[in-house]
Amino acid sequence: MRYCVIFLFISSLAFGSSADYFDKMQVAQNFLKEQTNDAKPELIVVLTAGVSGIEELLTEKQEIYAKEIPYFPVAKAQGHEGKLIFGKLDGHEVVLMKGRNHLYEGISSQDIVFPYFVLHAMGARSLITCNAVGGIRHDLNTGDIMLVTDHINYLGDNCLRGICLLRHERQFTDMTDAYSLLYQKIAKEEARKLQIPLKEGTYLATTGPNYETKSEIYMFRTWGADAVGMSTVLEVLAANFLEMKVLAFCCIANPAADRHEGEMSHEEVLKAMQAAGPRLSSLISACAKAIVAWE
Repeated sequence: MRYCVIFLFISSLAFGSSADYFDKMQVAQNFLKEQTNDAKPELIVVLTAGVSGIEELLTEKQEIYAKEIPYFPVAKAQGHEGKLIFGKLDGHEVVLMKGRNHLYEGISSQDIVFPYFVLHAMGARSLITCNAVGGIRHDLNTGDIMLVTDHINYLGDNCLRGICLLRHERQFTDMTDAYSLLYQKIAKEEARKLQIPLKEGTYLATTGPNYETKSEIYMFRTWGADAVGMSTVLEVLAANFLEMKVLAFCCIANPAADRHEGEMSHEEVLKAMQAAGPRLSSLISACAKAIVAWE
């Protein structure tokens, strides 16, 4: 009986933390609306380390650091700046997220996706995201760009737990078109115009912060995974729950463990992203302009 009471108490705490999720969203949303003169971004663009070209295309820019926004998580990983940039792209309002959060930082999955809920409430209906990954498939090498067509959630967590039951309908999210087929078509066309080779594949997310073992990579390959990283899946889950269209790119920062010579390091990843960043930046910028024009 005592253990049952303890379980119910803990469960009530968990539900309570989910129940005020939307109250916290409102506080953060009100803060951003006041700071940005009631911005209504149509598109969210998540920029990982080394990718920044689209920032130069924005007009009427305004930067806000995540640490200033009520309840926003603050990115701690090396190479992630932790700020939002609001502005206009070809007359359309967009917001750039320079830096994201990860489970390995020790925060909850619900906290990680909190910014996406807030920005969606402000008007966002589309998401472009990118990441740095290890290439599992044998033809994916350092510097390659992979269009994400599907994913495997190996995080052992789901950011929609608790949150999904706070609305009375559409509690169970369909993921059969998790990465918009329309946006994939746009990406392929823009890559062709820019003469940027674009590969395609399935992305698998782990919690990190360690890199994978050779045996884990072998297992992931047999599952059908083409690239592996430590982010993105949670934000895609949240975006689909919110009925946002998603476009995602992986930049291959190194070969995965059983294809890699020597030790792996974050410095190696950052160096690869700096080299590949300009091409990925050009592609993301072109896709963003095409998407806001389409929508």
